[in-house]
Amino acid sequence: MPITVSLSVNGRPVTKEVEGRTLLVQLLREHLGLTGTHVGCDTSQCGACVVHVDGKSVKSCTMLAAQAQGASVTTIEGLAAPDGTLHPMQAAFREHHGLQCGFCTPGMVMSAVDLLQHNPSPSETEVREWLEGNICRCTGYHNIVKAVLSCAETMKSGAKAPAAAAE
Repeated sequence: MPITVSLSVNGRPVTKEVEGRTLLVQLLREHLGLTGTHVGCDTSQCGACVVHVDGKSVKSCTMLAAQAQGASVTTIEGLAAPDGTLHPMQAAFREHHGLQCGFCTPGMVMSAVDLLQHNPSPSETEVREWLEGNICRCTGYHNIVKAVLSCAETMKSGAKAPAAAAE
């Protein structure tokens, strides 16, 4: 039986009719065309589907779209500014080669942004622990950790996230 879900996605109001069993990741990818959020495992093990729901990182393959009713959802597409200026975390991943195939990158970036919201000065160990729920099969995590630590330093020195990323 179809249900109507209303929420904000990347700062824009959205209302969609979906089946009750529709996952948030399906709403984002299949109904809204936001394919930056990836589906990697369908079992919440890989973290490729991480988005922010009301400012907190969530594996969108574990949440029904109906559970996001009234919520504010930010996807990887919503991090950059409207003019295309990258979020400092996105820029750090690019600068420090924190990606190879790119499949895990959106989930890694979203999780890392959430980490810095909770802990603006994490240690290497804290970064590695925070990203435990995100699997990368290419990089070995070294450059991802470097990117997160670099972004933390950049943000501390005064760089601000684009307005589109504010939650």
